[in-house]
Amino acid sequence: MASITIWGRPNSNNVKKALWIAAELGLKYKHVLAGLQHGVNNTPEYLAMNPNGVIPTLQDDDLVLWESNAIVRYLAAEYAVSSGHPALWPASARARAVGDKWMDWTSTTFAGLYRDVFWGYIRTPPEERDMDKITGNLAKVNDLLRMVDAQLGRTAFLSGSEFGVGDIPLGCFIYTYFALPVERPALPNLERWYADLQKRKAYQDVVMIPLS
Repeated sequence: MASITIWGRPNSNNVKKALWIAAELGLKYKHVLAGLQHGVNNTPEYLAMNPNGVIPTLQDDDLVLWESNAIVRYLAAEYAVSSGHPALWPASARARAVGDKWMDWTSTTFAGLYRDVFWGYIRTPPEERDMDKITGNLAKVNDLLRMVDAQLGRTAFLSGSEFGVGDIPLGCFIYTYFALPVERPALPNLERWYADLQKRKAYQDVVMIPLS
């Protein structure tokens, strides 16, 4: 097996995606702390790998990748079959596309709105919080999650009938969502899906860490 290194801080949802898929696949890898208090991502050596200066970055032998969803897709495509987890990367392009759209939807539609809610509650002192912005974005986040709830009323997972890579991006965010001190609407299908994720050891080890 190739030599894999993943750079990033473990409390980043984008880094969690990479660590989670690696754990699901049972891959051995080196984890280098980087970003915010850890630094590293603004060094010349890091920028030579990832000129964006963001996390995560993956190195697999001579391949260097950034963009968390690309890393998830690559690791699944490269190792799902050989590691004995073929459901994480179905042979059918149509089957993969079911979860693929939810991966990108989470990044392009959900993450930006949710980030302001999470940072507002967890990483901003109470006296500095913009509560109008936080509560406004939380209402939008809840509307988006009602759409997810409707989908999960039709399929067991966002990837379809089985857990797959399409569940990983939103699965990282949803742990913190249910841990925030906010009122949430009734979302029974989302709650059932979240309960299923919590049964996965990789999710417990990588995603379910203290909020920070």
